[in-house]
Amino acid sequence: MQKQIPDPSGHPQFADLNRRSFLKTGLGGAVFLGTVSVTAGLSGCATQPAGRLSAVGTRMDASYQFRFLNEDDIALFEALLPAMIGPGLPEQPQARNLAIAGTIERIDAGIHKFGPANQKELRQMFDLLNFGLTRVTVARVWSSWPNVTTAEADAFLERWRTSRIGLFNNGYIALTKISNVAFYGYRDFWHLSGYPGPPQYAVDALPQFQNA
Repeated sequence: MQKQIPDPSGHPQFADLNRRSFLKTGLGGAVFLGTVSVTAGLSGCATQPAGRLSAVGTRMDASYQFRFLNEDDIALFEALLPAMIGPGLPEQPQARNLAIAGTIERIDAGIHKFGPANQKELRQMFDLLNFGLTRVTVARVWSSWPNVTTAEADAFLERWRTSRIGLFNNGYIALTKISNVAFYGYRDFWHLSGYPGPPQYAVDALPQFQNA
């Protein structure tokens, strides 16, 4: 698991992730992903950003408005984050759930700042993972994401990590990078990556640390 050095502002540093194509699919992969994405939309899969979600049941900040991730994407990351972050997550159930919810919100905020090309690639990959037919046949995940266990999520990630298919390797890298940046780049979890935080003079001087 790769841990990212946090940005001193306390927010995930997604700028470096936006410099080049995530998936590097080639023509065949691009056509495949595009076809899956269109089919998923026609089949009734969620296509619009989730917007504001009730804090009841979702543990999301009711004031936060999702601008990229849809409800299926949120369920996807709720299943994958425990496998990707593992022991970095709090053990206490409520704190653990809140940490996952906050990380998903930061993933959404980060992707929202990406350029159109990377947003398109990620949308197509998320559609591939959320569409039932390709989730089963391509990702080899039989249960819907809300019902996937951490062990099953970990097995899926390992299959994509070790796959000989470049699309899957790059998909694994994209999922883990954006998740790790969103989690370890948050000031509450800096210590887990060995980052001690900015020096006190920076905390005192920079406005983003005030009332944090």
